[in-house]
Amino acid sequence: MAASERKRSIIVGLFTFIGLIILIAGILVLGTQQNKFSKNLTVTTYFKDVKGLKVGNNVWFSGVKVGIIKEISFQSVENVKVVMNVEEKSSKFIRKDVIATLSSDGLIGNAIISLVGGSENVPAIENNDEIKSGVSGGMDAMLATLQVNNENLVEITKNFAALSQNLVEGKGAVGAMMTDETIAANLKQSITTLNGTMGQANQAVNNLVVLTKKLNNNSGLIHELSTDTAVFASLRESAAQLQGVTQTANALMANLNQTTARLNDKDNAIGVLTNDPEAANEIKQILRNLNTSTEKLDENMEALQSNFLLRGFFKKKAKEEAAAQDTTK
Repeated sequence: MAASERKRSIIVGLFTFIGLIILIAGILVLGTQQNKFSKNLTVTTYFKDVKGLKVGNNVWFSGVKVGIIKEISFQSVENVKVVMNVEEKSSKFIRKDVIATLSSDGLIGNAIISLVGGSENVPAIENNDEIKSGVSGGMDAMLATLQVNNENLVEITKNFAALSQNLVEGKGAVGAMMTDETIAANLKQSITTLNGTMGQANQAVNNLVVLTKKLNNNSGLIHELSTDTAVFASLRESAAQLQGVTQTANALMANLNQTTARLNDKDNAIGVLTNDPEAANEIKQILRNLNTSTEKLDENMEALQSNFLLRGFFKKKAKEEAAAQDTTK
């Protein structure tokens, strides 16, 4: 009986000892998590909305836990006071111009406060300091952005639906082109014409390329004209000579015009001959008379040759002419 009681007492004492160890370990763990065993600074900030923040939640700085939420209380309808315990050993890295923002511990974790920013030339925070709060980030900002994007996507979807309905009904220029065969045919014809025009333009560009290649060659008249100063000087001299010939031709034409004008006048012999019909008739009559006189003179000469008095003279004249011809041969 005594042995069994002793054994039971040992078992109870063992369980009691183990329970005390677990209790002490839990107290140490919770105390460590709640910063009960470290020296802390009290820092205050204010938010319009704490978004589910609770007492005991963590305070983070640069991804490191530096404190916990000690107190949350209302100061007004849109002003919530949040008091934080910050470890003194970490406070020397946190500046007075740091910004307190609401965040979350992981994707769907508890709400926490993140301390961000701070300038190196600003002193570190001290006990009972008040720091500024900033715009919340994390999941709330992401969800707000997603909400705005969803609203924009819904609006875009509505616009596409209205646009597609107008296209189906043939409204607007695009809808008319999709439903009206006449417009489609005209558009095809315009495209065909445009293709032809582009082909001609390409041909013109190719010709221009060929021409420029020829211009860049070291042969040909155009290259010599553009590079050879001697050819250019000769061309300039030829142009000057051509200009002189043109001036001479102009002077000749002026003289011809004056001569023609004089021929049209009746105050000179040529003008009278070309413009006076009576003078022309008189000249014709004189020419007729001369012809008649010439014929009569020929007849008289023939008569004289037949005359016995002058026959010897003409025979002698004929012999002299024949002798002269033989000498020349």
